Amino acid sequence: MLFHSSLRKELARSFGASLVVLVTIVMTMTLIRTLGQATRGSVNPQEVMMVMGYTVLGYLPPILTLCLFIAIVGTLSRMYRDSEMVIWFAAGRGLSAFLGPLFRFAWPVLLVVAALALVVWPWANQQTQELKDRYGSRGDLERVAPGQFQESASGTRVFFLDKDAPDNKTGKNIFISSNERGKETVTSARSGRIVQVGEGQFLVLANGQRLERSSGDPQLKISEFEELANRIAMNELVTRDDAPAKTRSTLALAMAPTPVHLGELAWRLGLALAALNFVVIAITVSSVNPRAGRSGNLVFALFAFVVYYNLLNLGQSWVSLGQVGFGRFVLGLHGGVLALALLWLAKQHNNWTLRQLWQRQGDGSQERA
Repeated sequence: MLFHSSLRKELARSFGASLVVLVTIVMTMTLIRTLGQATRGSVNPQEVMMVMGYTVLGYLPPILTLCLFIAIVGTLSRMYRDSEMVIWFAAGRGLSAFLGPLFRFAWPVLLVVAALALVVWPWANQQTQELKDRYGSRGDLERVAPGQFQESASGTRVFFLDKDAPDNKTGKNIFISSNERGKETVTSARSGRIVQVGEGQFLVLANGQRLERSSGDPQLKISEFEELANRIAMNELVTRDDAPAKTRSTLALAMAPTPVHLGELAWRLGLALAALNFVVIAITVSSVNPRAGRSGNLVFALFAFVVYYNLLNLGQSWVSLGQVGFGRFVLGLHGGVLALALLWLAKQHNNWTLRQLWQRQGDGSQERA
């Protein structure tokens, strides 16, 4: 029990250190990407931190799995290098005896990964999508920013103003380009102001020029005006029935088993099953020769992690396209990986070699003869 306690303490320290490093890296990368989205106008600059938080929350399942994998591989590899495994094996215990203490340490992490993948992941994606939709459906007046060309919500108008007043109700050097109902219009004015008429809002332009041309008509109509009013659309957030699969709850995906939903469901279940398999894989890949390099097994472990998750993403696309069945993919990938990991663990536990297996097969054939 003392050995198990010290093993769990070392695993906890390694897990915590890996978690801090990986979360910091992911938060930095997510912040850079979110700032880029805010610059392009996809995300409200005032909601950058919220979008980043929801995004990092969705990335936590693979982060926790990788931290657990690194903690187990690093701890067992150190035991090999410090010859603690020699004492363990001399006591009559094999590698399979590590399954008990490792799963006693890992089961809270596995439950958290399953909860994050099945419940928190769709909720975080839904919140992020709502923030983007709300910002994308804001009214045309809210889109206008001094010194920047801004596109309207419908995509048919482009606005520009040089400078606005502190009350955000007036502006100077205004430019509006629109393409509506087969007519291209370019309007420029020295100044403009916002006027509220009933429930509608109008942008009243003063001292400007208007150019109009119909599609297919080479003639250009030019007119000057002292005052011109344009109605500004005020969009409302509309509930979308075609929400992406990643924003739907796990229960909703199971109730509507379309190929796209099954692909997303296979990916979520795969995150939880992969975390379970990585505990077994970590035991098998942690064996290291003290005379060899110390980083060889860790590099191989990270390579196995990357390959497994790439297969998980690839399988999601296959299931979504209907090329592979949901049950066949889940059982084939995760069941196959677990079977190979257990077979590899049995080989190391019993010190099997290909020569021994070949000799046993030859002895058995001779006895039958």
